[in-house]
Amino acid sequence: MIRFILCVIVVVGFLILSIPILLVEWIIGKFNPMAKEISSLRIVQAVFRFILWVAGVKLTVIGEENVPTDTPVLYIGNHRSFFDVPITYPRCPIRTGYIAKKEMEKVPLLSTWMKRLHCLFLDRKDIKQGLKTILAAIEKVKSGISICIFPEGTRSKNEDELDMLPFHEGSFKIATKTNCPIIPMAISGSADIWESHFPRIKKTHVILEYGKPIYVDQLEKEDKKHLGAYTQNIIHEMLVKNRAQL
Repeated sequence: MIRFILCVIVVVGFLILSIPILLVEWIIGKFNPMAKEISSLRIVQAVFRFILWVAGVKLTVIGEENVPTDTPVLYIGNHRSFFDVPITYPRCPIRTGYIAKKEMEKVPLLSTWMKRLHCLFLDRKDIKQGLKTILAAIEKVKSGISICIFPEGTRSKNEDELDMLPFHEGSFKIATKTNCPIIPMAISGSADIWESHFPRIKKTHVILEYGKPIYVDQLEKEDKKHLGAYTQNIIHEMLVKNRAQL
């Protein structure tokens, strides 16, 4: 329970103490918007790294060379834990927004930081609003901002992490409409940090592997029609391969 309490203290403490930081960055943004955005990115990345350290997460990263550093991408990953964001976000080389559930927008200060970091909020119950979110994500990519989405739609609570929920095909319109590369992410072991033995946080080894970029225009016609299943198969293969290393 000590790690859980410490993580809560870090998160709540940062949100409260960051109020003057938000003000300073707002002023900076009036003169240099890009400097403000990069500053926000690096601050939150540092906080997430500290949270992982407090939680006792030993992170092994594979295939990071597959992530382009000079162009926006669409990150696609499996989703098992609330820690999946702190695990993946510090590795983003450029501005990156995550697509989160609509309920997160109601959390004070947290939603302020999320909006500042180009996160978008998806209403999973409203198809029309969901489409608007995807269209907004397309515009983000066109403006040079990467997008990360977990296309299972929610955290998979299946006992076996290889048993993923189906990937929603609509998520992949972000790539098909912008021609940005898709970066498959396989996150192994993240549920063992917290969810598998809630409410305790345990020292855990997690593996994050990035697959080779998928360029939609280079795929066979059948694979283009089923991008969700195609990408999920790649992630599944990485999860199987890395299971023995946990």
